Amino acid sequence: MIRLLLFVTCLVLGLWQLGSSSWLLAKAQLAQLLIANAWEEQLQDGAPQKPWPWADTRPVAKLKLQGQRPLVVLAGGSGQALAFGPGMLAGSGKPGDFRTTVIAAHRDTHFAGLQHLQRGNAIYLQGEDGRWHTYRVTELRIVNSKRERLPVFAERGLLLVTCYPFDAIAAGGPMRYLVYAEYQSGGGLVQL
Repeated sequence: MIRLLLFVTCLVLGLWQLGSSSWLLAKAQLAQLLIANAWEEQLQDGAPQKPWPWADTRPVAKLKLQGQRPLVVLAGGSGQALAFGPGMLAGSGKPGDFRTTVIAAHRDTHFAGLQHLQRGNAIYLQGEDGRWHTYRVTELRIVNSKRERLPVFAERGLLLVTCYPFDAIAAGGPMRYLVYAEYQSGGGLVQL
């Protein structure tokens, strides 16, 4: 009898855990759909759109890395924003501005593909006006964030930032992987 009770308890707890993780995955997929819809609505009517009424962020750009699917970029680098997608850091330039646009994301989700970028690869960034801007990767670096500040310049450029190493077991270390890309004038795209 005790074995049966223990078995049923373990089975129920296991199903509960499986259901909880499935719910988290379903919410993440729904969030991506809502964020993409908010971006498209924003492009059509020009007014900022939140992906859901209580969101503390909104879409501000769309990023396309070579060989990867497009990612909608959210405003800000808070943990809440980065949980749902890449975030454009406050104070950085907007796509095509005359200062560096800085976008950060988690190394094990949205920016896992950064490790595959190489010098010369194209990166495309769509601004809130719907125009696409083309950048070329010129530098890949690993820095210690406790000793070095992000290289933000008063020129058109794109800086992508994520934690490093990509296969780290524990998150939160000081190392960052940086991808710097120079703006390519006249390199805009009509549609991706």
